[in-house]
Amino acid sequence: MKRLTKILSLTLILSLTLLFACKKDKKDGPSNGTHKVVFKAIGSTGTKISNAVYTDGSGKNESFTSLNTQNWTSNEYTIPSSAHAVSFGVSGTGVDANSTLVVEIWVDGVKAADGKSTGTILSPSATLAFK
Repeated sequence: MKRLTKILSLTLILSLTLLFACKKDKKDGPSNGTHKVVFKAIGSTGTKISNAVYTDGSGKNESFTSLNTQNWTSNEYTIPSSAHAVSFGVSGTGVDANSTLVVEIWVDGVKAADGKSTGTILSPSATLAFK
């Protein structure tokens, strides 16, 4: 039950972040093409990543559970031009108050966004709005 609560909480936080991060400018036209996106989570020594979730502005989301690893990298996703933003977050545990967990969003081979969490209960997230 705790795991489900963590996943649902993380999904809610990412969804709300994505909702408020996206806005429509009248001068912005539709973008052409797609983006190749990879999500990464990097933990300090002893850190354990338990869950990861990503969502894009077109409504697609995917959760990964029971990861139990220090570092994690997603497959490469092709995000359609209709997506205005992507969000990524993970949850995990650290061994002490100095433990860190960093999430990164890589777009077309370039690190475009990141987020960091420090402590024993870790839940970093990052959101990237496409322009």
